[in-house]
Amino acid sequence: MGVVYHTHYLVWCEIGRTDFIRQFGERYADLEQQGLFLVVAEASIRYVGAARYDDTIRVETWIEAVQSRALTFGYAIARADGNEPKPLARATTKLIALDEHGATRALPRELIERFRETLASDPA
Repeated sequence: MGVVYHTHYLVWCEIGRTDFIRQFGERYADLEQQGLFLVVAEASIRYVGAARYDDTIRVETWIEAVQSRALTFGYAIARADGNEPKPLARATTKLIALDEHGATRALPRELIERFRETLASDPA
């Protein structure tokens, strides 16, 4: 059918989230080496258009909520062809912080503070 399979949108969210975290000078791999694992506990996607194979995709990512043990990310996924991006989906994922044994843990205070600073600049 030429339409991108619906689960690929979650992969695009992961890429957007990883890039967002990198913008703060943190690599997700480094967080894991420090014993912090962020696992998806909830995911929601509202599809408003269909991506086609070979489309150029743009993912805007922001923080919607910061809690001591969880982060909620928001995403706007669009086709990036032409001057005006065409919306394809809006999504959210809630990630829970775990330690190396799989138990919930608090996020590092400095990470919480940096992510909370972004809440005012939410593009949504």
